[in-house]
This record gives sequence, structure tokens and C-alpha cells, in this order.
Amino acid sequence: MATKIIGVGNYIPTQTITNVFFDSYLFLDERGNILKQDNSTIANKLKEITGIEERRYAEKEQNTSDLGFLAAKEAIENAKIDPNTLDYIIFAHNFGDVAFGTIQSDMLPSLAARVKHKLGIENSSCVAYDLIFGCPGWVEGMIHANAFIKAGIAKRCLVIGAETLSRVVDIHDRDTMIYADGAGAAVIEFSDDNAGLKSHLSASFTAKEKDYLFFGKSYNTDSCSSVRYIKMNGRKIYEFALSNVPQAMKECFDKSGFSIEQLKKIIIHQANEKMDEAIVNRFYQLYNLHAPENVMPMVIHKLGNNSVATIPSLLAMIMKGELDEHRINKGDVVLFASVGAGMNINAFVYQF
Repeated sequence: MATKIIGVGNYIPTQTITNVFFDSYLFLDERGNILKQDNSTIANKLKEITGIEERRYAEKEQNTSDLGFLAAKEAIENAKIDPNTLDYIIFAHNFGDVAFGTIQSDMLPSLAARVKHKLGIENSSCVAYDLIFGCPGWVEGMIHANAFIKAGIAKRCLVIGAETLSRVVDIHDRDTMIYADGAGAAVIEFSDDNAGLKSHLSASFTAKEKDYLFFGKSYNTDSCSSVRYIKMNGRKIYEFALSNVPQAMKECFDKSGFSIEQLKKIIIHQANEKMDEAIVNRFYQLYNLHAPENVMPMVIHKLGNNSVATIPSLLAMIMKGELDEHRINKGDVVLFASVGAGMNINAFVYQF
């Protein structure tokens, strides 16, 4: 018995935001002082470290649940199923629907319920709920769905990851340039095929690491102090990820029973190109190997970091043949891994 992906979909917003977009921004440090470097230098440094040249923003009339619905619709069409046959809809996000130009998060009803409504699902036995787990939310949703299927509670699930981070950024914080919007989704079901989800791992580090990503006030001291924005301690996150993610990936992969030579791709959360490269290199070093060329697809250059959407969106792009250098064939073994707010780490091994 296995949990098998039968359909994938994504939604990439149409607004392309280049680094030039931020030329007129007034970037400040934590104390409210103007940064010494000009914005062009800051943007070039960002590109050098993260790889980000562009990112996508949702249209003003779109919200996170809208993006999630579009990705879900495509996944359902790709799976060629009746949406009323879904037993669970799991929607991973972090900030709910934040309408353009507002500062209030809206999660009532849940985003999963909104998607179920938009899909026209009348089956009341289809359970819809939201999952808040930081950037690893979609991977965790897949682990939840797998557990439901393995326990016999469900036969078919829809797992969505969507976010509009452009709505929760501090325009005076240079980290604003990292974040983006997007959505991805997958339909999974029970299968007696040999393919499917083979192993998984999840972990939460909260002793010292809880506030590496947090909601904080604007760097502009004249702004309303009660308004909060996404903030991060980039150095701490980088050090945490390199110290903990490779080992977690190895533990998960070893549980799968495959040999490291069988691993074809690593689909990792698109957070920072240099960080992801370092994680993958350290993972292979644990096997006394060098990372193979082309093992890690990257799309952060053009799409930025859209949190829970990075992994399912990237998977859909590969499966739709949109990345010339990357293919996934029947029988291929793929390792999915993510790290994010919490601090949470998770991974699963999947054979296609």
C-alpha cells in the first residue's frame, strides 16, 4: 500500500517584480537608520546571496485562497477526478487572506473551506482544514494526508500550499525583496502500486530557535507600532539550516531503504540559493560523496521565495515539462525537504 501523487497543479502570479522595482524604497536598519549602501548595491548583494532576480506578486483583486483555488483546480484536472471524491482538503499557509491595501488577516472561514466552496464540492464528508507550519507547511500537509490514507481514514486528498507574502512585508526592510506570492497543489490517493511516499520525517525546534522568524514592527519608527510584519534573523536561520537540515534529510532518506545512488532529484524549499546549495552539499558529504550536477532544481531566480508554495509549484513545473534541464521519470526516487518558521524541518522520500 502506498500514497501516490495522481495530479499536480500550480499558479504563478502574472505580476513580475524585478529588483529595479525597489529602487525608490527607503530601506532602514532595525534602529530606523538609513542603510549606507544604495538600493542598487543592496539588490545586487541580494541576487548574489539568494539568486533572486525577480519575484511574482498576485494581482490586487487576488488573495491567497484565490491562488490556492487556481492551483487546486489545475491539480484536480491533471488528476482527471471528480472533486467530490476528495476526502480531505488540506491548505497550508501562514497568514490567511490579507486583502491588498489592508493589514488584517482573514482566516474565517478557513482557506480550505473557501477552496472547497469554489470547487463546488457538496460532499460534506470532504473535510477541509488549514495547516500553519511555516514554509514546510505543504510537505507537512502531504505527511498528514499520507497518515490519513495509511490509516484507512481517507482514500483521496488534496494538499495545497499558497501564500501572498507581498502583503505582509515591511517596505523599509530590505528582506522585503526576498518574498513573493504563489500556489501549488497535489492530489494524492491510496494505491497498491510500488510507487508512492516511502518515508518521512518532521521536527520542531523551539527552545532557542522559535523566534528566528517572527512578526515585528516596521523599521520605520514613525510607523504605527501596533502593525506587525514578517521579520527574520537571516544569519541565525542560515546557521540553523546548515546544522540541522542535512542530517534530517539523511535520516529520512535512510528510512526509505533506497541507496544514495538511486536518488535522482532533491526538491527543496526555495528560500536562498546559496543556503540550499550548502544544505545539499552537506547532505551528500554525510555519505562521503559530492552532490551530483543537476540534482537540485532551482526557480528562485524568477519566482522568489513564496513560502509553502515553492515545493509544490516547482514539482508541478517539472511534471509539466517546463524546466528544460529537469525531468522526473517513472521509478525515479526524489527527496523533498523544507525548513521554516517554528523552527520546523521536514522531508519525505517519494518514488515516482
